[in-house]
Amino acid sequence: NYINPQANTSLMGLYLSHGNFTTQCEAEGFRRITYFMDRPDVSTKFTVRINAPKLVCPVTLSNGNLIDEGDINEIWHYSVWEDPFKKPAYLFALVAGKFVAREETFKLANGKSALLQVWVEPKNADKTEFAMRSLKRAIAWDERRFNLELDLERFMIVATDDFTMGAMENKGLNIFNSKCILANPTVATDTDYEHIEGVIGHEYFHNWTGDRVTLRDWFELPLKEGLTVFRDQEFSSDMLGDDFARVVKRVKDVRYLRERQFAEDAGPMAHPVRPEAYEEINNFYTVTVYEKGAEIFRMLQTLLGREGFKKGLTRYLQDHDGSCATCEDFLKAMSETSGKDLAQFARWFSTPGTPRVKVSPVFDERAQTLTITLTQSNAKAEQAGHFEPLLIPFDIALFVPGIGALPLRLSGEPAARGISRVLEMTERTQTFVFEDVRRAPVLSLNRNFSAPVIVDYVQSDADLVYLAKADTDPFNRIEAMQTLALRTLTTMVEDAQAGLNLALGNAYRNAFSEVLKNKDLHPIFKAELLRLPSETRIAQEQILINPKTVRQALRFLREQIGKEFTNDLMMTFDDCVPDPIYSPDPLNMGRRALRALCFEFLLASGNTTAFLRARQVFDKAQNATEKLSALSVIVNSTVPAKFDILAKAEALWRDEPLLINKWLSVQATATVPMDKTSILEAVRELREYPGYNPNNPNNVYALILAFCQSNPGQFHREDGAGYRLWAEELLRLDKVNPIVAGRLARCLDNWRRFAPVYAKKMYEAMTTVYAQPDLSPDVREVLRKSLGLDVSN
Repeated sequence: NYINPQANTSLMGLYLSHGNFTTQCEAEGFRRITYFMDRPDVSTKFTVRINAPKLVCPVTLSNGNLIDEGDINEIWHYSVWEDPFKKPAYLFALVAGKFVAREETFKLANGKSALLQVWVEPKNADKTEFAMRSLKRAIAWDERRFNLELDLERFMIVATDDFTMGAMENKGLNIFNSKCILANPTVATDTDYEHIEGVIGHEYFHNWTGDRVTLRDWFELPLKEGLTVFRDQEFSSDMLGDDFARVVKRVKDVRYLRERQFAEDAGPMAHPVRPEAYEEINNFYTVTVYEKGAEIFRMLQTLLGREGFKKGLTRYLQDHDGSCATCEDFLKAMSETSGKDLAQFARWFSTPGTPRVKVSPVFDERAQTLTITLTQSNAKAEQAGHFEPLLIPFDIALFVPGIGALPLRLSGEPAARGISRVLEMTERTQTFVFEDVRRAPVLSLNRNFSAPVIVDYVQSDADLVYLAKADTDPFNRIEAMQTLALRTLTTMVEDAQAGLNLALGNAYRNAFSEVLKNKDLHPIFKAELLRLPSETRIAQEQILINPKTVRQALRFLREQIGKEFTNDLMMTFDDCVPDPIYSPDPLNMGRRALRALCFEFLLASGNTTAFLRARQVFDKAQNATEKLSALSVIVNSTVPAKFDILAKAEALWRDEPLLINKWLSVQATATVPMDKTSILEAVRELREYPGYNPNNPNNVYALILAFCQSNPGQFHREDGAGYRLWAEELLRLDKVNPIVAGRLARCLDNWRRFAPVYAKKMYEAMTTVYAQPDLSPDVREVLRKSLGLDVSN
């Protein structure tokens, strides 16, 4: 059996990256290395001997513990690794090449010590301190929160530039995309620091939820991925330590779910969290499996409580340690330890689509009651003909202006029980009656996003303004501001399509003003209250999407805010000075985020003073966060000097791949054309940039995918030029790396949601690609489903 790692551009199996040998075996990569029962339910103990030339591969690593090493002769050496735990082949890993390690000995809760190592190329040795810190925090957190300890003598992380995934949880030898490991203040932004800590936590937590207990088959993927995403979200939230930072973390997670997963649920690639079938396993790793899966496990914690969830997880791991399991096994453990029947809850795993909950309140002043009728529906499940009501935990509170939150007593209860209540909705239509309600209340619904549903309830502007200021749930305060902004922008989009003049309404203007002028708000919380919805989120509110008018509305609102609140924005910018020594803590991250937002509004209005301040920040900032945020707003201005600043950034960053990828993305996602060149043409030209490697996933994600996925106002053009670029890149990538190509193919999933002038061009681009011979299964499956073709086509 002969393999050629150097020619393996798919980056699956064993491949060569920058002269170093690396593996990626999930889901079906091990069979590309050798013959094996390559299934998640087939586990065995691995002992691995690696023979390698000393000069080419001075470092040789595999799973488990190093039990022997030495010289074979003057040229070759060997190492022997033994993993004491059985594992399926997808968790096998091997790395060999030129690396250096940051290592520390970590004392575990049981008194034993473990060697922790972060291996990187020598040039990146100064970018591993935060990764090591994050790993130690993850180990300690899992010990505290779930009593789960590291079970090996050593735990290793390796970073590589050429990696299709974010990271891989191989037992004891995690392999990471370099962008998910490498950090110091000059190359990593606040967002990068948050992401790195979360991904390191995620992969380490797989040591138990994925490695020690694995899957019966790939259909059970949410059991390891959804569960572990939930665990990494909880870890990241706990590490922030600040209540306002914790809620902002939750807001960011929900924003991603809504923009990506809700869109997937509404499109042709919709599937249950536990899919019933698949054609290409690489297309199985979706936001539905990961993000919606995480929400299912979060709902279990909401229903059972933190301790109840912990008990259930402990039982599950005890019952299935060293074996494979199913989602039913997990629910069985939760049910046995809590005494709660979860048979109806299990439907979450098998039901496609996003549920909607219609809220119908009736206040009876005479009886002093509020009757709330909840009705659940699910268009996707109903179309499939198997809709059954779900168990939905729906958190609610009632407020009366001038009084505050009301104590809640449901009909039949002897006394009130707190000011918020998780209603368990189990029927298609269900009614709840609250007693002792003397005045018509303002409703706070689905608090902290207690369930991944769309709430159908139209609140008045006045109620939203009140909730934005007075809700005791900080998540719903931000939610109220976002709803006001969406309502404002939706009206503007409608006016733009009708050819009317756009205007900023008083409700949002006044709410924005009050938040902006409130100096008592934590800056990280204030930034989220003031942040405008993305173009993607605005488009979801449209019957037929017209990216042109969506961008027009958003640009107008930014510009108007910049003009009307110039002095307050400048004052806020001056008041939010971060500490001179960079620290990714909530307070300083909040200050930087708020300053960046002020810049965004001010430069949108064409404010010359703000441009000069932004340029000054770019020139003098000692950290990547401030430098990049300044560059981003400058690129989105109309000032000609931005080209000099872009050139300066390139000269500063050209030798650092992490920063050059950011430089590419800033241009690919720009909303203002580059001089006389469209963003599309700029992207085409950047493909020829010497630092761009069209076969490197990170480069492709930074330029091509960023443009197609994150710049709708420029990608979607009436002449279809953006779709032609998409088709070109898709066909090229499919021959090199089908997994990356499959991700790019998803950019036109929801073409039927667009106005006809765009939908027609998207359809033409997809059919042109689909007609090509020898498409990979990854791309063919995506396009076939997107086009609505029968599997035989």
